[in-house]
Formats: sequence, structure tokens, C-alpha cells
Amino acid sequence: MNVTTAHPPTENLAPAGEPLEADGGPHGRRSAGPTPAHPSGVVATARIRATHNGRTTTVPLLHNDGPFHLRRLRAHGEQARVRVLGAMSAPLGGDRLALDITVETHAGLEVTNAAATIALRGPTTVPATYDVRVRVGDHATLHWLPEPLISTQGSTLHQTFAIDLAPTSHLLMREEQLLGRSGEPPGHLTTRLTVHRGGRPLLEQHTAYGDPAPAWDGPAVLGTHRATGQLLLVDPELVTPREPRVICDDPAQGHAVLTPLAAPRALIATAVAPTPAQLRHLLDIALTYAYETPKSQAEGARSEP
Repeated sequence: MNVTTAHPPTENLAPAGEPLEADGGPHGRRSAGPTPAHPSGVVATARIRATHNGRTTTVPLLHNDGPFHLRRLRAHGEQARVRVLGAMSAPLGGDRLALDITVETHAGLEVTNAAATIALRGPTTVPATYDVRVRVGDHATLHWLPEPLISTQGSTLHQTFAIDLAPTSHLLMREEQLLGRSGEPPGHLTTRLTVHRGGRPLLEQHTAYGDPAPAWDGPAVLGTHRATGQLLLVDPELVTPREPRVICDDPAQGHAVLTPLAAPRALIATAVAPTPAQLRHLLDIALTYAYETPKSQAEGARSEP
């Protein structure tokens, strides 16, 4: 295994008014698309496209499919917001799910979901897949802030993120996993995160938890903790520190570190904690530290003789 190391309030849905290119898709257990790996599985791809009309960001494409039901929320300034609602239990064994997100030049988009995503075994032990494919254009912004993914006993889920950023785009990505519900061991969960910026590799990361992954609960990986996650920040105006910064190193509270990537203007925070609430707290602190770093460096430079 290679490891790189307060829920949002319910808000009023935005009133309808923007035209949709597509907004549909069956909500039964079978969905249109290629033949799934298992006959009981769902094959579904939802799509979101955000564009800037010269004044503000609009979302002309919301395409629902399978378990994905997409709803607009009220905007934050010029940033459009979309919430992903679950129309059925998913992902289950044998499902093939995908979410495509495009944020065009100068647009700003935040994507959240209404509740945790729960990976379940379902009627088969065939693995489920969930692929998130993202493209963010020049001077565009994406905030990907979903609730945690819960890996339940007996489930197998392979999740991938493929992110393509323009050189001037901004990304804030939070990823959280809870390994097992209360009193149960987790299923098998793998995630692969691939990020390119300006056509060049920025980050390639793979994690694997739960049997048969080796040593995932050993002291060098999670130990006794069952909540794990990370925060990826790519910002053209960010001043990154030269060295990693330890945020927390307390077995009772968790462990977290904020690390600059090899490419400039990019940071990743990784954390493990006993509970999802403690994990979220550590990632929130990491985000605060990321934007305090330039101020702290400037003050330190002025204090030197």
C-alpha cells in the first residue's frame, strides 16, 4: 500500500430559472449505459457543467442518472453551488458510477452532498467503482466538499479521482473516509487520486484500506484510528511553506500534517483521527494554517536582524 501522507447546514434550494440541457435519468436499480460487470449493478454517469456568462456563474448542465440527483443551491456571490442527493442506496457491489464535473473559464462552483456516501455489499461481492472526473478551466474555481465516504463490512469499492487543472485554476478538495460503522470492521476501500495542472503531473496517490490490503491498520498507517482524509489546495496566489507543518500529533485527537507539493502553489493536508468530527476539525485547522503561512513568513522575515 502506498499512502501519501460540523456538517454544512441545510439550506434553501435555489429557485428554478436557469435552463438545463438535461435533467433526467431513471431512478430504478438499472440505468442506461454499458453492460455492468454484474447483472444487479447500476451503470450511471451524472454530469455538471458550470460556465461564466460575463456577470456570474451559471450551471446550464445538470444531468441526473442512477443514484445521482443534482440540485442547485443559492449562490455564494458569483460562485454557483450544486448539491448531490442520493436517489437510491449506492454504491453497492457491481455498481459502475461516475460523476463528470466541468468548470469553464472564469466560473466558480462548489459541489457538496446532502449526507455521507455509504459503500455496501449489496447482492454480490463484485467490487463497485465510483469515478469522479474533473476539469477546471483558466481562472476558474472548484470547491469539492462532500460528506464522508463510509466503508461498511463486506463492501468493496474502488474510487478514482482524475482532475485536470488549467495553470491559473483554483481547487479546494476535501476527501474523508470512515472505515466501518460503530463496532464493525470496514470493507475493502481503495482510492486513486491523479491531478494534472497545465498538462503536467501534480499529484499521484493511491491508498488501500481493509482486508486484503496489508498493514492498513498498523502503526505506520492508521493504527487504532478509523477516520482518515485529506485536503488538497491548489491556488495560483498561494505562498507555500518550504517545510511540512505538523498540525496535531496526539494519539487521543489524531495526527495531521500540512505538506507543500513539489510543484509551487499547492499544499496537501493528510489526517487520521478517532472520529469523523475530529477529522473534520483537523482538516479545517489545516486550511486555516495554509492561508496563515504567507503572513507568518512575512512577519518572521521582518523580525530577523
